[in-house]
Amino acid sequence: MARMVKVCLNGDRGRGDHPGVPITPAELAREAEAAVQAGAQAIHLHPRGADEKESLGWSDVRVAVEAVRARCPGVPIGVSTRQEIVPDLWERLALLAEWDRGPDFASVNFHEVGAEQIADLLIERGIEIEAGLFTPAAAEDYVAWGGPFTRVLVEAIPGISPGQDGVEAAQATLAVLPTTDVLVHGENEWAWPVLRWAMTQGYDVRVGLEDMLSGPDGEQVRGNADLLGYLSDEQLHR
Repeated sequence: MARMVKVCLNGDRGRGDHPGVPITPAELAREAEAAVQAGAQAIHLHPRGADEKESLGWSDVRVAVEAVRARCPGVPIGVSTRQEIVPDLWERLALLAEWDRGPDFASVNFHEVGAEQIADLLIERGIEIEAGLFTPAAAEDYVAWGGPFTRVLVEAIPGISPGQDGVEAAQATLAVLPTTDVLVHGENEWAWPVLRWAMTQGYDVRVGLEDMLSGPDGEQVRGNADLLGYLSDEQLHR
């Protein structure tokens, strides 16, 4: 079984993807609390602006994190810094430089240009790093960086590794790393197969509406807490 389970509340999903995707700080807080009650031990979220788009603006990040922390005291909270939110590296760095000690950690994707600069800046701001590794090449860049981190994410993303399934993609990235103390997860059609495999191997895992929108056999779910419920369900281990 997995050692630790993190919930990924929303990602870049919108209400059109699933009506249970939390957008506002109040919605994020309710979903986070329900997920923690269902067994989540860490929380990952993508704060939104007034336009409901993902935001790296400190005012948006702060209010989302504070709302979640008020409902989930003592549970580590992390946010995204992914390039697609603010494509220009220098603009992204300028926004991140305004962050205070709000989130406990932030994910940094090491296949993105400037990942090392972003990681170093966040560390200076007192924010711990989750290293997001989509590919073996990204894992090599992460190993070369060598900075402090709170968690390594091996992320199996469909379309990134042609000719491989999710488990094979995860294994290829894991083979580059000097440690097996990692969190492994997949997205979309790879989410549940990778999750099943990762749990049998004893890796940390994550589950939530960012990664999957239904149960392991396509069952409808109301939200993130329902997805966490499958981790102890016999269906997951068939």
